[in-house]
Order: sequence, then C-alpha cells, then structure tokens
Amino acid sequence: MTADEDKRRDPRRPIKLVVDYEGAEDLIGDYTENLSSGGTFLVTNRELPIGTRVSIVLSFPGLLEPIAIAGTVRWTRGQTTSGSGVGIEFEPGAARDELAAAIERVRDRDPRMVARVIELLVVEDNPHIAELIEHGLRGSMRRDATCPAFSIRTVPDGRSALEALQSARCDLMIIDVYLPIIDGSRVISAARGALGRSDLAIIAFSGGGESARDAAMDAGANVFLDKPIRLRQVLETIQRLMH
Repeated sequence: MTADEDKRRDPRRPIKLVVDYEGAEDLIGDYTENLSSGGTFLVTNRELPIGTRVSIVLSFPGLLEPIAIAGTVRWTRGQTTSGSGVGIEFEPGAARDELAAAIERVRDRDPRMVARVIELLVVEDNPHIAELIEHGLRGSMRRDATCPAFSIRTVPDGRSALEALQSARCDLMIIDVYLPIIDGSRVISAARGALGRSDLAIIAFSGGGESARDAAMDAGANVFLDKPIRLRQVLETIQRLMH
C-alpha cells in the first residue's frame, strides 16, 4: 500500500479540545489573563504536532451553548511536574472578535447565553456519599441539557455548613441529619432562624428513619429523603423545589 492510499484510508479528523470551567467567573478570569492575548497553553497528554489545527471548546455550568474558537498548535512541552501540553495560537480576525463578544455576553449574564446557576451546598461527613452526589449532578449536567446547572460546594460538618451559609450565596442545601460538631437539624434550625434563610431550599436525608425525619422537618427542611438516596430522586426533588 502506498503512502497516499494509506492516508485515504485514515483521513485526518479535526481535533477538538474541551475546557470545562467551574463557573462563569473562572472563564472570564482566564480570558482576562490568558485568552485575550491571542493564545493559550493547554495541559493535555495528546501528542499534537506543531501546525495542527484545533478547535477549543470553552464551557461552564449554565452556559447554554459552548464557545468554540479555532487555533493552531505553535509549540509543545513534554512531561514535567506541571504536566505536558501545547501552546495554541488563535486564528486572528473574526475568530478573536467573536470570542471577545461572547465573553462580554457572559460577563453581562445575557439570558440567551447564560442560564441561572443553582448554588448548591452539600453537607455530608461521608466523603463517598458527598462525592456520589457531586459527581452524579455534574454528570447529569453534561448528559442532559434540561438538567439544572449547579455550582457545587461540599463541607463535612455542621459548623462548616453554617460558616458557608454566612459567607457565600446559597440557593439549595442538601444535608445529612447526623453530622459531627453540629448536627443537621440544628444547622437547619439556625438557617431558618438566626440566619433568616426562609428562602433557602433544604433537602435533608438520613438512614435514621422516622426520628431523623421528624427532627429535620420540625427544624424547617422542605423535604426529607431516606438513605440510600438515588440520584434521580435527588434531581426530581431539586427541580420541584427550585420551581
């Protein structure tokens, strides 16, 4: 087989590199510091020869349509302590102008481009359960465009939960009833009382049965779920509460 025949059997496909940011502010910050200069460095294990044309897709929770920009690999870096990767130059002209315009719309929270993001606090001392909830919700966002967009923070105890509620915006809290330092029902009661968070949607959960349910609901939880909780049940409950 000749080289030309081999190339025809294995045609080159366009290279797409996806960058998922934690939120809009992370993308805006990266644009200000790096992307606006006309290029960027991406950590990747893919071997991309100099001159390779790539499409970089930028995304974050709540972005209705990912932002794509064309670029070309201009230099590479082998494996180091900070990782291997490629230096990419963006196509000059319209591509850069479109990126700048898209960033401005993100900065302005244009509702045609950026959906509301639910600020979620997960309070669970078992790291495996906390990870299950966080990864499950993030996976649902990627798979289903109708799934709410979440910005997720996890803390392991009741004291950290109260500190988080005082220091940052929070729309929804998923909390275990039995927690170290300060238990979940006391956190819920403090949120409703001392912190004045009547607007906060609260999903409590536990394997403690009726006593745990009564403690959570009496403290002010909106919904109680029995362990083991299922992701679909959590999502359906969130969608109902956030309406």
